[in-house]
Amino acid sequence: MDLPLWAQVLLVLIAIWIVVAVVLVIAGRVLLARELALVLPNLARLFTGLLRDGRVPIRAKIVLGLATLWLASPIDLIPDFVPIAGQFDDAIVAALALRFVLRTTDGVVVREHWHGDPATLERLLRIVSWGGRGAPRALP
Repeated sequence: MDLPLWAQVLLVLIAIWIVVAVVLVIAGRVLLARELALVLPNLARLFTGLLRDGRVPIRAKIVLGLATLWLASPIDLIPDFVPIAGQFDDAIVAALALRFVLRTTDGVVVREHWHGDPATLERLLRIVSWGGRGAPRALP
């Protein structure tokens, strides 16, 4: 039985992800491997929690909803099967959405919905606050 193209691509991506995690473990980078394995599920849980939270402004929820649709869509600017570069558009969309949420929502709310390692969230917050001074703050 032949699998559809999308299923083949998904299996290849999962295999690459697993190989990278195994290489990191072999190289002694166990914590980094764990973060890599859990960052996407944790971002999905974060976005879902923020979408349901009444303290998040509607405009931030719209951005989160659009970002979630983009991430779930099989259509990308750079196809996911392209090694390394294929995930850049998804990463950029997730980062921009998180940056917008942090600019419009109290950071405490975001931290409450994070289910992963707090150090990983802090790294993500530093990454999405490029060009700023420290982690983004909520608007008054």
